[in-house]
Amino acid sequence: MIMTQKEMLFIVQSQLAIDLNCSIDDLNGEKDSIIFVEAKENPGRRPFPRKARFFEIVSMGKSIVVSATPERLSIAKRQMQGKDRDTVFSLPFIRGLYLHFLPDVKRIKLMSTPNFFSFELIKREEVVSLLDVTRFNNAIIYDTHLPWQTDLAVLAKQDGEIVGMAGASKTCAKLWQIGIEVLPEYRNLGLASYLVNRLTFEILERGEVPSYDVIASNLASQRVAQRSGYLPAWVSDWRCNFEGFEP
Repeated sequence: MIMTQKEMLFIVQSQLAIDLNCSIDDLNGEKDSIIFVEAKENPGRRPFPRKARFFEIVSMGKSIVVSATPERLSIAKRQMQGKDRDTVFSLPFIRGLYLHFLPDVKRIKLMSTPNFFSFELIKREEVVSLLDVTRFNNAIIYDTHLPWQTDLAVLAKQDGEIVGMAGASKTCAKLWQIGIEVLPEYRNLGLASYLVNRLTFEILERGEVPSYDVIASNLASQRVAQRSGYLPAWVSDWRCNFEGFEP
């Protein structure tokens, strides 16, 4: 049985609280309030790389949580206090936004299989055989030195050749991150939405949570998320650049 939206949100917020060194209450604070917290290497933090100077800003639609190392936290406080949400997320050291989508459990349904293609579900040990196929960078993790890898993938094939795939990486105990890539000549045929949708159900049936993350300017990818049965759940910075703000 698929978990409820409330259960899914609690799992996500519990992990974000660990990652950001904040509380679940901080993530659900008063609308547009800003909570500043010092970044910590908490046990259970997802293994995304951090440099000596770190900054992350997250909002789930209510409060804004800023997690950073002391130097950047001080800069953020000076620049953000007293400003509204749009101004905060438009500050010059925030270089783009990431939108994070979660399945809408009240709406999502398993999509019909597209005609003229075959599909295959493969697991981590089989993904290794794809590492010399470099055409699917948005779906498969090719860097074997990263602390997470592609653990599950759905392939779309035509005449035995891979033409698209969705891959998912398990980044912590309960959360998976999905990526998608379809070769240009096979786009706009419904493959991307179907692959993401099918992989989503594979993860949900394991009692775990998939997320679909996209840069805010990528409207095509956002449409895939919506057609696949997802809804926007939180926003974070994509990149930051503090040049001119710190020594």
